[in-house]
Amino acid sequence: MFVPTTVTEQLAAVGEREPRTLIVGAGVAGVTLARSLRDRGLHPVLVERAEQRHESGYMLGLMPFVDPVIRELGLERGYLERSVAVREYRLCSSTGARLHDYSVATALGEFGHYRGIERGELLELLATDDVPVAWRTRPTRIDHSGRTVRVGLTEDGTEFEVEFDAVIAADGIHSATRELVLGPERVRTYDTAWGGWVTWTESDERPDLYQEVWGPGCFVGLYPVPGRLGVFVGGPRADTRRGPAAFAELIRDRLRTLDARCSRALTGLATSPENHYWSLSDVRCAEWTAGRVALLGDAAAGFLPTAGVGAAMAMESAGALARRLATTDSTSVGQALRDYERVQRPRVESAQRNSRQLAGLMMRRGRTLCRVRDFATALVGVNTALGPIRKLLERRDHERVEPAR
Repeated sequence: MFVPTTVTEQLAAVGEREPRTLIVGAGVAGVTLARSLRDRGLHPVLVERAEQRHESGYMLGLMPFVDPVIRELGLERGYLERSVAVREYRLCSSTGARLHDYSVATALGEFGHYRGIERGELLELLATDDVPVAWRTRPTRIDHSGRTVRVGLTEDGTEFEVEFDAVIAADGIHSATRELVLGPERVRTYDTAWGGWVTWTESDERPDLYQEVWGPGCFVGLYPVPGRLGVFVGGPRADTRRGPAAFAELIRDRLRTLDARCSRALTGLATSPENHYWSLSDVRCAEWTAGRVALLGDAAAGFLPTAGVGAAMAMESAGALARRLATTDSTSVGQALRDYERVQRPRVESAQRNSRQLAGLMMRRGRTLCRVRDFATALVGVNTALGPIRKLLERRDHERVEPAR
């Protein structure tokens, strides 16, 4: 569980020879890093600008990229208990009819697990054995020009300054910490002009089946987690601004075929008070490190949800960064951060490129273009469809990290 702990109290636990590390953001990336460092005997300071939360969040599909860090943390049993196996992926055409069923288990099984889990459940799992965090705390200024990083913090309304040996910005795609380090010209946004709602509906008899409908100017995605079905319904923002109920009706008009599963999802969208709107854009940074400051997770490369790989890459990156920070001292932190960027940035940007390419296929409006896409997609085998992901899994970071001397 998360244990509310002030910055001062967390600093008191840092060993005399241990680098002082600040992690900003108690999301998936930040908590994975904090837990990984703590399991290696270190005591990072974790802060989060939000109030302490207990929400379930949205659904995540975690590919085998996460398996090594889950095992390192001794959480594999809990992970399997809190998630469901994803064994099949069904793609439906621009008419709504079934186009192709892919065996995800066949394509990815050799690399490990592909699981569906709620974000809140994942965070609770990562916080097993207690993770200290200072809630309502954020950096307001960062000076990384010296031998340490001077950070101005606001904690529950109180301002003070602390020196750290390393600062890790893991506060999401709209990272305020990133803005304190990188100029706006170093951060680029890719906007699809689409958006949609995340919502929930009841579970069904296929908790192992991911399903997507690539319609003309619309998209329906169904992603099971234990006990319920996560739903994403989207389209061009010019259309979704009508609101969830009106847009759900528009989709019914556009699709000739609508199975019971998708129909329930659209009914849920139209009637649920829990819908959360998500503008589909991503972020890429010109660099991930600046001296003793590094970006992690969505703060470094925010993903479109199209490839379903963003959270998994964030966890993989957190594990890679933890291995390097755990073997360094205060004098060589900068080199450890640069080494992390050297290894992870090409991998993450490759996965991000794949998500953008999928977005280009999925987000089409004209029926003729959609029919051509349907024909081409129907001919693609599962290993080809998941080829970029398989290549990244084959080339996971197996470098031995030498301790700092």
